[in-house]
Amino acid sequence: MVTDKEFWHGRKKQFGVTVGSSFMLIQLLFLTVLCYLFGSMYRQSTRIHSLKVLGVDYDGGIIGQSVQRAYESLAAPSFPSIEFKDATDGYTDVSDVIEAVRRGDYWGAVYTHAGASNRLADALTGGEAAWTYNSSAAVTYVWNEIRYASVASGSIKGNMETLIAVSRVMYTHINGTAALSTLDQTDQDAISAYLNPIQASSINIKPSPQAAKMVYNTIPMVMAIVMQFFFLMAVNGVASSLQLYSHIPFFQNLVVRGVLSLVYTFVGSLCQSAYFWAFKESWEQPASVFVLVWLCMWLYQYVQFLIFDVATTFIPMSFVPFFMLSWIIANVTSTIAPFELSPGFYRWAYALPAHETWQVLITIWSNGAVNRLYRALPIMFAWIVVMLPCAFFALKWRCRKAAEAAAAEAERKEKEKDEIKKEVGGSLVEKMRGNGATGGPAVDGAGAERNAWTESEYFPSVPTPFENTLRRVFSA
Repeated sequence: MVTDKEFWHGRKKQFGVTVGSSFMLIQLLFLTVLCYLFGSMYRQSTRIHSLKVLGVDYDGGIIGQSVQRAYESLAAPSFPSIEFKDATDGYTDVSDVIEAVRRGDYWGAVYTHAGASNRLADALTGGEAAWTYNSSAAVTYVWNEIRYASVASGSIKGNMETLIAVSRVMYTHINGTAALSTLDQTDQDAISAYLNPIQASSINIKPSPQAAKMVYNTIPMVMAIVMQFFFLMAVNGVASSLQLYSHIPFFQNLVVRGVLSLVYTFVGSLCQSAYFWAFKESWEQPASVFVLVWLCMWLYQYVQFLIFDVATTFIPMSFVPFFMLSWIIANVTSTIAPFELSPGFYRWAYALPAHETWQVLITIWSNGAVNRLYRALPIMFAWIVVMLPCAFFALKWRCRKAAEAAAAEAERKEKEKDEIKKEVGGSLVEKMRGNGATGGPAVDGAGAERNAWTESEYFPSVPTPFENTLRRVFSA
């Protein structure tokens, strides 16, 4: 019986090196990918000024001046940059301002309404102008809620509300004394207009009331990658166990692989589009959006399938999880926040499938707004153009290696069989010579040896399937 000391002899070093290497590699992997992820958001608040907002003053009076003075007091790295334009710069109408935000030229816009200062001045004098005065018709901001929902809600909408609030204070500083001199202090509506001269109204390009919108740019992107990884692991395992790669022609393997990739990603993208649709709550979207999201996710999943098909072929299996985690973090980092809020280094991720898919989804969900299809679709199809030939040669390489392994295994078994026959034949000769030398019953002994040889031929020392059954049949 082997003692513990004998068992561990020669194994301690191997165990320590193997476990220690795994320990260090896993720690380095997580350190690297998490530093990359958190680095994209490091000091993000100091880069809010990279978000551009359009400002247009259609009023040309005190209210317009108040808004501009408010921005001057708020201007900081943690506040969006407002670019004030004149109506003559191509924004002759409010629709031009809204369209600029729809195109994605700006993250938002703020504009003063024409005649707002005059209406406020009339309201301060009391009468009909006072009770009909609407402070919300003084300033309006425009934003797109579905475009990076967390950024749109916090950095754009929240800061625009702050801008309007500070504008009220600035109005008092600029025109408070003059307005008080014209105020009808006996008219409650006039007093209300004086105390609350400016309120914000908003135009939301695509209202999105559902809570799930906050994770649209993260979790679904990851799930699509994980789905391809698990399915390919299952397909490769089944195909290897059934020896499909080594025993059926390459063309048949290619057809099976191609059909599986298209059908699986087709159904997987349908399910993804379905759970977007199932949990949209009161979000208004036409049925065509469901189909467009389906097609977009199908393209994304198919690209991911091809990438993992190639990766799982050439990367050693023990390192495939390392690749999968790194690939997931790289893709989700490219969608977690707009590149305007990340260090410039992260802009390499324009080339990643997840980022371009997210850009397409924004366009679909906001009814054509922030259209980046001119960049996103070529990048996605470029992945397919590159990865399809790679997947073709990966499958060919996989089949060739499997055939070589099968041939080597068959050769090994044939050698073992020949060695067994030689051993059996040699032992028979020795036994027959021994019986002849001792003068034993040659005939009976030879017959016994022949029976023994016959039995050993059918029942070699190596394990044989159905050995007991065969033994009973041939012994009868």
